[in-house]
Amino acid sequence: MAGIIAISPQDVLVDIGYKSEGSISLAEFVDAKTLKVGDEVEVFVESVEDEHGMVLLSKSKADRQKGWERIISNFKEGDVIDGRPARKVKGGLMVDIGLEAFMPASLASFKGYANLDALIGQHMKFVILKISRARKNIVVSHRDYLIQEKDKQRKSLLERLSIGERRTGVVKNLTDFGAFVDLGGVDGLLHVGDISWGRVSHPSEVLQVGQQLDIIVLAVDRENQKVSLGLKQLLPSPWQHAETKYPAGTRLKGKVVNLVPYGAFVEVEPGIEGLVHISELSWSKRIGHPSELLQVGQEIEAVVLSVDGKNQRLSLGVRQVTGDPWQGASEKYPIGTKVVGRVRQLTDYGAFIELEDGIEGLLHNADISWTRKVNHPSEVLKKGKMVETMILTCDAEARRITMGMKQLMADPWSELVKQFALGAVVDGAVTKVAGFGLFVEIAQDVEGLMHLSELELGPTEKVDDRYHVGDRVRAQVIKLDEIERKIGLSNKNLPPTPAASS
Repeated sequence: MAGIIAISPQDVLVDIGYKSEGSISLAEFVDAKTLKVGDEVEVFVESVEDEHGMVLLSKSKADRQKGWERIISNFKEGDVIDGRPARKVKGGLMVDIGLEAFMPASLASFKGYANLDALIGQHMKFVILKISRARKNIVVSHRDYLIQEKDKQRKSLLERLSIGERRTGVVKNLTDFGAFVDLGGVDGLLHVGDISWGRVSHPSEVLQVGQQLDIIVLAVDRENQKVSLGLKQLLPSPWQHAETKYPAGTRLKGKVVNLVPYGAFVEVEPGIEGLVHISELSWSKRIGHPSELLQVGQEIEAVVLSVDGKNQRLSLGVRQVTGDPWQGASEKYPIGTKVVGRVRQLTDYGAFIELEDGIEGLLHNADISWTRKVNHPSEVLKKGKMVETMILTCDAEARRITMGMKQLMADPWSELVKQFALGAVVDGAVTKVAGFGLFVEIAQDVEGLMHLSELELGPTEKVDDRYHVGDRVRAQVIKLDEIERKIGLSNKNLPPTPAASS
């Protein structure tokens, strides 16, 4: 310590107990105007004597040394310390924390670079980032202090949050899957599905950044610091009274909002969507995808088939709007009725014939001809063509009709029995060659089977080597089954032709 003995406009003279006085520049005293003779000050001896025999002293170096010792003794890296920016330098600010510490400009603010001039002289808190004993310098950060405080606020708020609690927040960011809402230190996710009971494709349809919201806490994950929020939950669910409002059989209007391979989703009111299964779109048309009949945004009429408010399910039908064509079908299509319909589909076992929109019947292969064996309906019928048939059965409850073509004419087998008696020799054309024999047409639409065992073949000769479709052959009737409607033929041991015998 040294006592002040004189004050001049440039210097302060002090007595340090040496043979000569010491001199300190007046500029080193921040509070120079309050100095008076007799005051005690801490000084640092820079040189024992100058050219005038004076001892050169420094108050700032003494202050710095004192401050450095205080910092070293009481603080470490990571600690928070009070201070105030003193002056602006290249790359940042010099901060007075008892001695001057350096703060880079990028660490002055939470959001990055700040107005450095505006910070000078402000009392602030800093985190000590680095203490260099060798160079006796310190680096501090105000941003790190702000981050620590924000983290404390976040943890405190997370501890206080509870499920079902109503809060006010501000929309911070919008994404495809939802909105992040600032609750005052904690960001919560408001999922797009929890914004509205109605369908929301993107949060921007309803929300905007900066908007203040009343929301409800749905879930809190304190370990991962995640909060789920809800907006629609502040309002009653529209499904609450759905069963009363939309009982089965209700006819309503709605908008198609989505098409999937198995059906169409229809919005009947905001928050309530029903599914029209693909099978409920049409009575008659076989639909591969709902887009064949519907498009998104289309207004349609539908009938409620079932409703489950608890599980939020609504089943709708579109075809029911036009009424069930099978109602009264038994009276309209009694057994024995002759009808004309269009061939809609050919299958291995028969043809489906459309009688009217929503009603079709099956014409089985066995009911196409009395005499001809039909392996596939395409042998006789063409898709899209009109054909006359007779109703054989009609079960409206099971939605099933069977029909026949051969029943339109009398059964010819009584005459065929007379025409093709056992032993009769006939002439016909090969219609099919099989491994087990030949099918031969002996009259129009009348076929007989010539089994392999009844064919004249050489020892190593195969059926398809000797016989081909279209070949003319002579044969003898060896079997005539009126019940099974089968004719057996043979070309072994044929009697000679009249020309040959003469």
